[in-house]
Amino acid sequence: MITLRHIGVAFLLFLPFMGLTQKKNDVIQQRIEFIAEELEAENISLEDVFDLLYYYYDHPLNLNDASRDDLQELRLLSDFQINELIEEREKRNGFSTVYELTDLKYWDIPTLENVLPFIVVAPLEEEKERDWLEYVKDGKLEAYFRYQRVLEEKRGYEEVSDEEKEESNSYYWGSPDKVYSRIRYTHKKDLSIGITMEKDAGEQLFGKTQPQGFDFYSGHAYYSNDSKFLRKVAVGDFQVELGQALAFWTGYAFNKTVDATNLRKNARGLRPYASVDETRFMRGGGIELGWKGLSLTTWASRKGVDGSLQVVDTLESGAEARMASSINLSGFHRTTSELERKNSLQETVLGSNLKYEYRGFQVGVSAITQRFDLPYARADRLVNKYEFGGDELTNISADYSYIYRNLSIFGEVSQSRSSNAVAVLQGASVALSKSASLSAMYRNYPKDYHAFYARAFGESSRPINERGFYLGGQFDLSDSWSLNTYVDFFSSPWLRFRVDAPSEGHEVLGQLKYRPRTDLELFLRVREQQKMQNSRDYETNIRPVETYTQRTYRLSGRFKLQGGWQLKSRVDYVTDFRESMGFQDGFSVSQDLLYRSKGFPLEFTFRYAIFDTESYDVRIYSYEYNLQNVFSIPVYFGQGSRGYAMVRYTFMNGKCDLWLRYAAFVFDGEGSLSSGPETIQGNVRSEVGAQLRIRL
Repeated sequence: MITLRHIGVAFLLFLPFMGLTQKKNDVIQQRIEFIAEELEAENISLEDVFDLLYYYYDHPLNLNDASRDDLQELRLLSDFQINELIEEREKRNGFSTVYELTDLKYWDIPTLENVLPFIVVAPLEEEKERDWLEYVKDGKLEAYFRYQRVLEEKRGYEEVSDEEKEESNSYYWGSPDKVYSRIRYTHKKDLSIGITMEKDAGEQLFGKTQPQGFDFYSGHAYYSNDSKFLRKVAVGDFQVELGQALAFWTGYAFNKTVDATNLRKNARGLRPYASVDETRFMRGGGIELGWKGLSLTTWASRKGVDGSLQVVDTLESGAEARMASSINLSGFHRTTSELERKNSLQETVLGSNLKYEYRGFQVGVSAITQRFDLPYARADRLVNKYEFGGDELTNISADYSYIYRNLSIFGEVSQSRSSNAVAVLQGASVALSKSASLSAMYRNYPKDYHAFYARAFGESSRPINERGFYLGGQFDLSDSWSLNTYVDFFSSPWLRFRVDAPSEGHEVLGQLKYRPRTDLELFLRVREQQKMQNSRDYETNIRPVETYTQRTYRLSGRFKLQGGWQLKSRVDYVTDFRESMGFQDGFSVSQDLLYRSKGFPLEFTFRYAIFDTESYDVRIYSYEYNLQNVFSIPVYFGQGSRGYAMVRYTFMNGKCDLWLRYAAFVFDGEGSLSSGPETIQGNVRSEVGAQLRIRL
């Protein structure tokens, strides 16, 4: 029953849109920005996150039949909110209006504002058998064509002979143009067929080293139907996400973010792959079978990876015995050495996962075997003593999660059979009230635990050689004020990269946000990291290890003005102290101006930033709006300024979008930038980009 309270909530939610209408791209970009700005990497791949949110914007989830997995995929709701929604839906026999959610204990106005663009309440429709005419009528064909280039000439593109390129790795074989194309057909979430092609800057296109055209091709066909015995089929390139990413996870996984209590990963099993990360995907086929709450997923993959090969022996026959000492993950094939590594190592992955789900309970067991056609062993250095060596690696894991009212517990245990090391991850979250929640996580990853495709929670990018305990909390102090905070203590019992001794450290973060209304948001974020690293000041052959403390401060504001204009202001200040270098600091100030209007086909985005940092130790990462499905977080260090301008034009009744973008760094007093083949003479580094999207 709709009450006066529900009408009041509706008024509060829609009041901002009377003077400011947001386009779908802006809503989604805000969510992507929240995720991306925590990752601190110059180039990241979040296409699957963007595509998912874009899909739910065009096809909102019906809260009267949305599954738990569907709601978790949004990455906008906590376990408690999802669990309470499902329980209340069963009690009420469905919802009449979305605003009934404000009656729920763990739902509030900010939560509704976040999910409103992606949900709807509607009567249930009778399930019908689909035929091919429906796939033709309701399907969507989408094509992307993208071009990017750095305008300044780099040393690696100098005109030299092919013989010199073959003998030297200082020159690129291809042009500085970066070209990308993707064509994909989708029907809701149950069918996806597509092909992706990319040529990175420096790679050839239909040349001597790339006679097939693009350097990277990816194609897939994917079908899903949760109500059938045959639930999923993936052919070509695909992703696999299992458990808490302790044994296997090829999609993007998030660790410590300002969303301090959202720790549990939502494994989606088989998924289509349409990204340009040239390493973290499967190539072959997979299938998921199911009956009621029981499901079995199995897959097989074989693809080439970029191994650095070495000759270790000469056999009696005269043939050379080779091995791989490392695997390159960059995906670049520009120079002779990079081309020699391309697909030099063949990788085979076989895996299965058996899972049982009932309401808020889930348990799964997995077995994954990974084989190489050549032995693999890292360089003979002390830091690599416990790393994987051999040509076959098997992981066996068990994971579970259970949500009951205001409590969520989850975990995973995994063993790598190469060393019999057992890794453990255990987490729990509890909602103390609508305005307060806590999460805790314990992890123990032995120094000899091995898993190539793992992305479990941790300080490092790999779950190895790490123990830690994390505690986070989210608190709504009032209608306008909120506090997010966490503390993480971690240690490594063995050596790490650039740390020649066992080490320990901690990280503390706090963010205070003020949001008195939907058109104004301010936050102050403070983070301290205390870690250990090799000293840069030593005289003997033994490098001492020192503790350094880094603190970052960020003040940011978002202001929505009338007529579709927005202002975003940000100030960053970073300090670093270590005995070998002393005190260092750096700051940046940036101002964004955005124009978004639902009734106007043009969007504009502008930024100007200045920065001054003493060294790379106090670098600052800053997320930028870019061409759709391009995600970059350039790093500011040294002294200078950064600016960019981007325009998006929508035409042909919304079927076509054209993006144009220009961005530039201007450094103070620099005679040249970067080093090696990336060297640019002068103090300016600028880039252009253009992209056309066609939707039919």
